[in-house]
Amino acid sequence: MSRRRRQPALFCFMLCSIFAMLFFLLPACSSNRPQTYQKSRALMDTFITITVAAGSGKEADNALETAFAVIEGFGKRIDFFSGDSELSRINSNAGIAGIRVSADTFDLIEKALYVADRSGGAFDPTIGPVVRLWDFHKKTRPSDTDIKRGLALVGYKQVVLDKQRSTVFLKKKGMLLDLGGIAKGYAADLAAESLKAGGIASGIVAIAGDIRAFGLRPDGTPWNIGIKNPRQERAGDEIIGSIRLSNRAVSTAGDYERYFIEDGRRYHHILDPSTGYPAGQCRSVSIITEKGVFTDGFDNAVFVLGPQKGMQLIREINRDFEMDGIIIDADGSVSETDRIKGTIKNEKSH
Repeated sequence: MSRRRRQPALFCFMLCSIFAMLFFLLPACSSNRPQTYQKSRALMDTFITITVAAGSGKEADNALETAFAVIEGFGKRIDFFSGDSELSRINSNAGIAGIRVSADTFDLIEKALYVADRSGGAFDPTIGPVVRLWDFHKKTRPSDTDIKRGLALVGYKQVVLDKQRSTVFLKKKGMLLDLGGIAKGYAADLAAESLKAGGIASGIVAIAGDIRAFGLRPDGTPWNIGIKNPRQERAGDEIIGSIRLSNRAVSTAGDYERYFIEDGRRYHHILDPSTGYPAGQCRSVSIITEKGVFTDGFDNAVFVLGPQKGMQLIREINRDFEMDGIIIDADGSVSETDRIKGTIKNEKSH
């Protein structure tokens, strides 16, 4: 698990689908039928596109601007690199004092610790000291000694939450909370709720590869989301399957998003908190459930656990709430939960 400055794994296909949908629907729309409106903006170190169905451009624009403002404000509070953020104040006070934070920041951290606990630490928001050692832009990797030193500061059980005071405390000096592996899904949830509060009955929020949909398209069908081929054979975003989404979220974690090859080995950004090195059993994992915060957190956890343990975790989570998953392992074999069997077009599916 790591902070993800992700290329939009699902976004490119979704954008093309939306344009195609607009072309098809708008000429046939009556004055009484909502139309689709779309805006994009660069926030949270990525590209965000929100599409809504609304009765007028003014109604859509007001709701979209409010949703983007919600995302922007939240992003500033949990920015890992900004010295003014609530997250940075938590990190700079590690081993010293608990820091009072806003309700959204506290809720996000609480949910991150829930994912960490349910996954047995396969997702760990305290992996910051190890994440900062890797540089995928410069294609350099840290030494074993540096990784070992960073791992000594990783441990989600060392995070203390005081719900009554809304404070967060990291027990060890040098610990670093890094919420990049779960924050975009949470932001998508916030934006979706903002849109609904603004009177929008149907829409889709895409924050890189973290997507939250609600309601139905104007033609009464669910939103269509593509799943990217992690080993595409041609330029562009090759799609190997799609899912139909309504009142659900989907997130994909893949080893193709940020990586480099050295001596024939792929080093990517999804780090195993137990080793400090990239997890090696999967190519990509897509998780579908009601909330984006959980799709975003659990896609990392399942990726780290690998196909067998990852699918077992999904089955366990289903005892609490409905969750589906698509796992493409290191050999290209595909595993899917029963509810979405046949989603991926792959002869190795099982």
